[in-house]
Amino acid sequence: MLSCDICGETVTSEPDMKAHLLIVHMENEVICPFCKLSGVNYDEMCFHIETAHFEQNELERSFARINTIQIRTSDNRKDNTLQCRMEVNSSVHSACASNHPKTSPQTLPSDDTLKHKAYSENLTESRKFLKSTEKECDLSKIKGSIYETVYSPPECPFCGRIEDCSQDMENHVKTKHANLLDTPSEDHDQPLYDCPMCGLICTNYHILQEHVDLHLEESSFGQGINRVQCSRDLELAHQLQQEEDRKRRSEEARQEMGEFQKLQRQYGLDNSGGYKQQQLRNMEIEVNRGRMHPSEFHRRKADMMESLAIGIDDGKTKTSGIIEALYRYYQNAATDVRRVWLSTGVDHFHSSFGDKGWGCGYRNFQMLLSSLLQNDAYDDCLKGMSIPCIPKIQSMIEDAWKEGFDPQGASQLNNRLQGTKAWIGACEVYTLLTSLRVKCHIVDFHKSTGPLGTHPRLFEWILNYYSSEREGNPKVVCTSKPPIYLQHQGHSRTVVGIEERKNRTLCLLIFDPGCPSREMQKLLKQDTEASNLKQLRKFVGNLKHKQYQIVAVEGVLSSEEKIARRQASQVFTAEKIP
Repeated sequence: MLSCDICGETVTSEPDMKAHLLIVHMENEVICPFCKLSGVNYDEMCFHIETAHFEQNELERSFARINTIQIRTSDNRKDNTLQCRMEVNSSVHSACASNHPKTSPQTLPSDDTLKHKAYSENLTESRKFLKSTEKECDLSKIKGSIYETVYSPPECPFCGRIEDCSQDMENHVKTKHANLLDTPSEDHDQPLYDCPMCGLICTNYHILQEHVDLHLEESSFGQGINRVQCSRDLELAHQLQQEEDRKRRSEEARQEMGEFQKLQRQYGLDNSGGYKQQQLRNMEIEVNRGRMHPSEFHRRKADMMESLAIGIDDGKTKTSGIIEALYRYYQNAATDVRRVWLSTGVDHFHSSFGDKGWGCGYRNFQMLLSSLLQNDAYDDCLKGMSIPCIPKIQSMIEDAWKEGFDPQGASQLNNRLQGTKAWIGACEVYTLLTSLRVKCHIVDFHKSTGPLGTHPRLFEWILNYYSSEREGNPKVVCTSKPPIYLQHQGHSRTVVGIEERKNRTLCLLIFDPGCPSREMQKLLKQDTEASNLKQLRKFVGNLKHKQYQIVAVEGVLSSEEKIARRQASQVFTAEKIP
């Protein structure tokens, strides 16, 4: 066991003593144990003690030796002697510790002052002890021991080596016991240890280890703070991301709702009224703009109300006799046409104030129905029927849905057409014709079959449709075929014939419900010019929509066939032309 000369604490090994001195007493200031001189370095303090307190220092050593002798010779005072020896040694060690090079240039704590006082008290007690010893022992022997002790050469406090003078002893301690003093030897190389984190140089490995541990503790504490800050940053980033996602979803929902409302308006499902409301609203606008007299407004309103009441179209948008006029034209002119096929008689219907912008499907159905009513083959299924007005057509489609036709199409339109401006297409026309026992089918030209997005297969199919009858070889062929309902995205028209040009190209003859009556009536003139047919003719390069659907009439259905088609319409798919 080693005892600290400064504070008296005991440790088990020299490395522990060095660590104790470094950690506990590193900051202590060098102070003279006799006169309290301070503010000097270790070498100056040693010189001061050797010169100014030489006698006191030697006297202390003498009493220490006397104390040791007394312990060996006096059994009856063994306990008291042991206590005196410990106290004297403690005082001597305190003096040595005060001169230890391990101390740093700072003020000593008050414990050192108390130790010095204890030293003085121990010295006094030792002197008293000597006086009492003189009474019991041979005076001459004791005096001889004292003389010998006072003037004996200095002895090393670590190994017991005796030198001739104190300077030699000081050099011995510095060179032989530098590791205990924690002062590097000047004559011998001592290993130095660099701190890998801050570069501090340490002379002891254990001290370096404790120093590095402090670095690691600071780093761990900093990492803990960083982890907390990182956690807060992640939480903030998560909140910001959630807010951004919420705004994005809200914006997408708003845009989606806007697109949906736009589509509702486009397809007449925005609950803004139907044919009647739009007719009255547009006529009021015409009156306000001065383009319609109020009396005309009231007359047209009365006619409209009557037409709606009986469910029959008032015929104000109809143009009849066009097919006959075309027959005369092709017989007398059209030298660039090799052959032409025409459908049976068809009346042209165009949009009015009440259905402008959404009624093309209804008007094309009226054209198709007008041809069927002129064909005796369809009297059985259409007997006593007249051209219905648009609200009546809507009602007829709803009745077909109620019978079980096209449930998917009905659900898409909310099973309601009356009172709306909902568009209809090829499926609704097919449903209505089938419910009337008119045999027809849908053909889907779902992709382009020619260069530049054209559909030559569509033209070929229509040519085969009209030329399937054995009509001989005349230039103009008036077939018994009804017209064809032609649908594409956003619009529908009616095909009433097809031309085969002398250069073998094909040209469709089409009635467009967007063409007003005054333009169609130009075709009724005796001297019709080719320029008047420009609005009817559509070449292959004129039809470039992505997809086309046609509804072609084939004949009359029996009651059993009607039931079978109603059941099939629940899983209905159009015929597709590759």
